[in-house]
Amino acid sequence: MDKAYVNVIRGDIVESRHAVTVAVANSAGRLLAYAGEPDTVTYMRSAAKPLQAMNVILSGAADRFGFTDKELAVMCGSHYGEDFHREAVLSILNKIGMRASDLCCPAQYSISSAYRRKQLYERLPIDETNSDCSGKHAGFLAVCRMKGYSTADYDSKLHPMQREVLEIIAGMCSVDKSDIITGVDGCGVPVHALSVKAMAAGFARLANPAGLDDGYALSSGRIFAAMNSAPEMVAGTGGFCTELMKNTHGKLCAKLGAEGVYCVGLKNRNIGIAIKIEDGSSRALHAAVMRVLSELGALNAGELKALESFCEEPNINRHGVRVGSVKADFGLRFV
Repeated sequence: MDKAYVNVIRGDIVESRHAVTVAVANSAGRLLAYAGEPDTVTYMRSAAKPLQAMNVILSGAADRFGFTDKELAVMCGSHYGEDFHREAVLSILNKIGMRASDLCCPAQYSISSAYRRKQLYERLPIDETNSDCSGKHAGFLAVCRMKGYSTADYDSKLHPMQREVLEIIAGMCSVDKSDIITGVDGCGVPVHALSVKAMAAGFARLANPAGLDDGYALSSGRIFAAMNSAPEMVAGTGGFCTELMKNTHGKLCAKLGAEGVYCVGLKNRNIGIAIKIEDGSSRALHAAVMRVLSELGALNAGELKALESFCEEPNINRHGVRVGSVKADFGLRFV
């Protein structure tokens, strides 16, 4: 298949290129459009968090502990560790009778470079709740508390809660669980590898769950609604996931994954999108996502205007001067 690229331009020439794979699928799993190689198998990374968070609802933990939309959304997020993120995570932990030290994720500085500078400059204290994955981990603990599972080893792929998560991902993406390759994510919990096409189908179902069984349909609907009700919890101030959902007013759900993964589910279009940047670079993602959404006609003029800064981002030198741009250079092939 022909390669698709996001170009990094300096002056008048393309200085480097990031190869891109895109799959657009519907909730039946049918490939609708693509770029690159949609059968590529890769780890879903944090793009899987909305699917993983479904177990909080399916288990009954969401209702038992009275989790708010903000709390459900932060479970889906790769958040920046801002005060409001940490407050939501601490609220979850308080409701389930756990502490920050019970989280298996590491204490770390923000994944947002701007907020990380603030943390360093102001010497803000750092603990496990600062981790971009702390919401997910708090959700995992909530399921363990609900079902009486051990909370000490919930990060093991053999843990019953993680086996449930594997079942959910397999079911949502229509992949046999035995065909899903499991590795270890950056935060220490299991991470799942499947085709980019299957990821797209999973997000199509997340946004359009009418054909799912009652439990999956209810949990998908609640996750979609929570992410759109509190998009600031999914990334943070100025973050792409946050801005994309905030400016599309319930039209879609979107989630970043490490190593150049991004997934989008379009409500009422029966469309899921999954993108993988071949070299794992995050700098190509925004331009790639915006190009796909534009080609699909998913955004109106007002939405495109609000998000135009992500369509072609500046290439800035060390003096802070724009010397070029990062720009998508591909089109979708429609099936």
